[in-house]
Amino acid sequence: MTKLQRIPEPLLTFAYQQAVADPRDGLSLFGPLDPGKVYGMRAGVIGTKEGIAIFRGWIKGINNAIGSAAEPQELLYRPTFPGFSTAFRIPWNPEPNATIEINGDELSNAVHLQDRHQRVYNAVSLFESAILNDKREGETNAVDVWFVIVPPDVKRLCSPRSKVMPGEATAAPDLYTAKEAKQLRRQPGLFGAVNKSINAFDFEPHFHNQLKARLLTQAPPLQIIQEDTLAPERFLGPLGRPRRKVDKPSTIAWNLCTTAYYKATGRPWRLSRVRNGVCYLGLVFKRDERSFDSRNACCAAQMFLDSGHGVVFKGAIGQWYSPDSGFHLDREGARQVVTTALNTYRDLNRQLANGTDTPPQEIFIHGRTDINDDEWAGFQDAAGSQTKLVYVKITQSDFKIYGRESYPLPRGTVLYESDRSALLWTVGYVPRLRTYIGKEVPRPFYLRVARGEADIHTVAADVLALTKLNFNACIFADGQPVTLRFADDIGEILTAAPLDEKTEKLPLHFRFYI
Repeated sequence: MTKLQRIPEPLLTFAYQQAVADPRDGLSLFGPLDPGKVYGMRAGVIGTKEGIAIFRGWIKGINNAIGSAAEPQELLYRPTFPGFSTAFRIPWNPEPNATIEINGDELSNAVHLQDRHQRVYNAVSLFESAILNDKREGETNAVDVWFVIVPPDVKRLCSPRSKVMPGEATAAPDLYTAKEAKQLRRQPGLFGAVNKSINAFDFEPHFHNQLKARLLTQAPPLQIIQEDTLAPERFLGPLGRPRRKVDKPSTIAWNLCTTAYYKATGRPWRLSRVRNGVCYLGLVFKRDERSFDSRNACCAAQMFLDSGHGVVFKGAIGQWYSPDSGFHLDREGARQVVTTALNTYRDLNRQLANGTDTPPQEIFIHGRTDINDDEWAGFQDAAGSQTKLVYVKITQSDFKIYGRESYPLPRGTVLYESDRSALLWTVGYVPRLRTYIGKEVPRPFYLRVARGEADIHTVAADVLALTKLNFNACIFADGQPVTLRFADDIGEILTAAPLDEKTEKLPLHFRFYI
C-alpha cells in the first residue's frame, strides 16, 4: 500500500465561528475565539528600572499597527501586525496593573556569583519573593499574567552550561560544590544552617525553568522576556549593531501578544474540524538528575481536548529509565497516567458541557518511543471498555524527496507505507504563503500505529492539525504536533525544582508551561 497524497490544510475557527487557515488572517478579520474580558489585559511587570521602561514602551508600540518592513514577496508570511485591540478586540493599557522593580545591583551581584547553582538560585529568588510578596486585593487590581523582563546577562549567565568569565565573578557565600551538596543530602550535617545552604543544588541551574517551577502553583502564568528582544537597538556591539539578532518587530508582536492573550484570557482559536469525544495525550519523560538513583525519572502527560483546551499533569517519579531500553513505565504507572487523563477529561468536560462528564470515546497517545506490554496493559486497565485507546509512535525520519521544482513537496503530503504507517510532511511549500519557509529539504515524520487500531489517514490528518495549536507563537503552522512540541520543555520545568505531593497530582492548565 504505497501511495502519495496530500491532506488539505486544516482550518481554524475564530470569533463568529469563522474558519480560515492562517491564524493571523483569522485574528485580523474576526478576532479571537474566546472573547476577552471587557477591562482588557491585566498585566503585571517585574524587572529592573530599565526593563520596566522597555516593557512600557513596547506596550505603547503594540497598541498601534506595526509594519512588517518586509519585501513585497514576504508580506504573506510576514504580515503587518494590526495593533493589539484590533486583533484581539480588547484594550491593553500601557500602564501595568502591577509593577515591581528589581534592584539592578542586587540582580547583577546574584548573576555574577562564581557557582552556577547559587547564582541561578539567588537570581530566581529575587523575582520569586517579589511576586509572592505582591498581594493584590480586589478584581480590578488582579494580575492575569506576569511579564518577567530580564537583562541579557540573565540569559548569558543563568543557563545550565553558562560560565562567568575570569575577573567578573564574585565568590559565592557558601562554597559548596554540587558533589559536596549531594553528599550532604545523603548524610545531613548536624547544623540546620549548613543543611539549608545547599538548597540551591536541589534546583536545575536554569533561570527560565526554575522560576516557572518555583511559582507553578503560586502565581498567575509567567511570560519571561529578554530586554533585548523588545529593544535590540539598546544593546549594541562594537560595530554599532544589535548584539543579538531578533525577529521583525511585527513578528515579535504577533507571537508575544498571542501567547499573552492565551495565558490571560483564553483560546485565540481552535481546530475547525475535530472529532467529538477525542483527546490526545503526549507522553513526557525527564530523568531526575538530583536523584541518587540514575534510573529515576519523571513521567508527565500533555492532554488536549477536542475543544482545544490543554492541561499538563505529572505522574509519580519512579525507576522509569534504563540505559538499554530507555523510558518505560510499569503497569501501575501507566494505569495512573491514563486514569488521571480520564478524570481530568471528565472534570473539564463537566465544566464545558453543562454537567456532562462522559469519558472520551477515543484517546490517542503520542510518543517518541515504543511501549512494552506492561505499559499497554496499564493503559488499557484505565481506559476500560468505554474508551478506545491508540498508541502512535512519532519520530523524525531522514527520508527526503527531491524534485525538479523550485520548492519542496507541499505541507501535508503523506506517503502511506501500509495501513499502519506513513510518512507525513508537516513542513513544506504552503500555497497560502506562496513559499516554503525553510533552508533545507524538509524531513517528514514517521507515523506508526504501534498499539490499538486506527485508520492511518485519520492519524496523519490529526497530527497535521495538531501542528496548528502552538499558542506560544502566531504562525501559519508549527513543524511539530503540539502533543510533542513542548514535551521536553515541560519535562525540564517539572524537574527544575522539588515539587510536593499536592503539586505532583494537580493538573495545571497548559498556559503555565509555555
